[in-house]
Amino acid sequence: MKLFNLHTHTHFCDGKAKPLAFVKEALKQGFDTLGFSGHAPLPFENKIAIVPEDLPSYIKEIRRLKEYYHDQINIPLALEFDFIPGISTDFQQVSQENKLDYTIGSIHLIGDDTSEHLWFIDGENPEPYEQGLQTNFHNNIRKAVTAYFNQLNTMIESQAPDIIGHLDKVKMHNRSRFFKEDEPWFQQHIDETLKLIKEKGSIIEVNTRGLYKKRSDSLFPGVSTLKKIKALNIPITISTDAHKPEELSLLIPETQSLVRELGFSQLMNFNNGWEEISLS
Repeated sequence: MKLFNLHTHTHFCDGKAKPLAFVKEALKQGFDTLGFSGHAPLPFENKIAIVPEDLPSYIKEIRRLKEYYHDQINIPLALEFDFIPGISTDFQQVSQENKLDYTIGSIHLIGDDTSEHLWFIDGENPEPYEQGLQTNFHNNIRKAVTAYFNQLNTMIESQAPDIIGHLDKVKMHNRSRFFKEDEPWFQQHIDETLKLIKEKGSIIEVNTRGLYKKRSDSLFPGVSTLKKIKALNIPITISTDAHKPEELSLLIPETQSLVRELGFSQLMNFNNGWEEISLS
């Protein structure tokens, strides 16, 4: 079956290589599609997003590669947007201004324009997760996780991104220390969010990065949530959230096998428009 990845980060944001290096590796591995999705600029200093003044260069470079390699590989242009109420820019406005092929909506920072500090739930070091849990939520994990899902749901309702990135990433640095995924209150959040995604018609990303970086005990989202996604007939795509060329296909074959076993028959890919790729 076709090999593709729609979630890729380069040196323009927090990735570790130039876009060309990713294209060359994708060609070497026989990719059909390589979608670039740099972190969209945010209006404050940070270590993950494209600097606002570099966005035109990012757009220009991906379009240049798309044209140059058009007869060898499909290269869509996208951004991964962080949604922070009162702070982040409207997804559709940025998408239309830059003629993006698709948008990924994700939550990495929890809070709003009234928050003194944002809770950072990502990164290789668990300390910011633990510090934010203490500082912002006084170690009340249910309050913290509820804030995550409230922000995620608001993003889905107000921004309607094409793809929902790493749906349950709030569990990453948890590692079953503060809560268990099978707890009823956590599953209630999952159910409410999946209902919204179904209503809005977004695609859910099955993200392998937490597993291959050994920062999570399961995929984003995990098997129990994938079963619910299948029951609701919500479309999925598989991505590696690659930050290095060598990460482009990590755990994709294994994840394809898993979702096939769970009953999924198709994945969504972008090739001049959304297309269904058979898993058979």
